[in-house]
This record gives sequence, C-alpha cells and structure tokens, in this order.
Amino acid sequence: MALSVTLILIFQLVGVAGVRALGLPVPGPVLGMMLLLVGMLASARLADAVRPAGQGILTHLSLLFVPAGVGVVGHLATLGGQGLAIAAALLGSTVIAMGAGALVFVALARLTGARDDD
Repeated sequence: MALSVTLILIFQLVGVAGVRALGLPVPGPVLGMMLLLVGMLASARLADAVRPAGQGILTHLSLLFVPAGVGVVGHLATLGGQGLAIAAALLGSTVIAMGAGALVFVALARLTGARDDD
C-alpha cells in the first residue's frame, strides 16, 4: 500500500512541477492524475501497483465531503441571510435541468424514429 500511495504522490508532484514550469492554467494535481491515467493505460503493471490505494480511497470517498459540510456550517450566518435566493437558485436550476433533459430526450426520440410500442 505504501508503494501505491507513493506512486500517486509522485505523479501529483510531477503534475505540480509541470504546471509551474510550463505556466499551464490547470491545477497541478489534475495534470498529475491525467499523467497517472495515461501511465496506467500504457502499463498494466502500474495500474496494478496503484490499485490498493485507489480502492482504499474509493472505499472512504464519503469522508471527502466532510470539509464541505464544515464549510457550510462555518458560514451559516452568511448563508442564512441569502437562504431564499439560494433556495430559489437551486429550485430553478433543478427545474431547468430536468426540462432540458426532457426536451433533449424527446428530440432524440424523434430524430431516431423511436416510437412507443404500447
């Protein structure tokens, strides 16, 4: 497991160094993980070496949401004053997204000639 975590951190370090050296507008860890993905696609041995840490991270993925929850609680007073606007934005964006999804579905159904068999 130590090897797999070390490999992940090495790729993250390479990504951070690459972004700083090249001045890319991408976060370094993102570039590092993209390089790791390419490396794992190219080498099954690398993928097998990284697998233990990857599975461990995925097993405990829900813990990564704890900092976001703490941030919300920490700024509760600020959010409380804008609660109605936030609720309206959430409701409105949900309705718009559902409507857009339904319209795309209907358009694709017509385009492909799909019909109801009932």
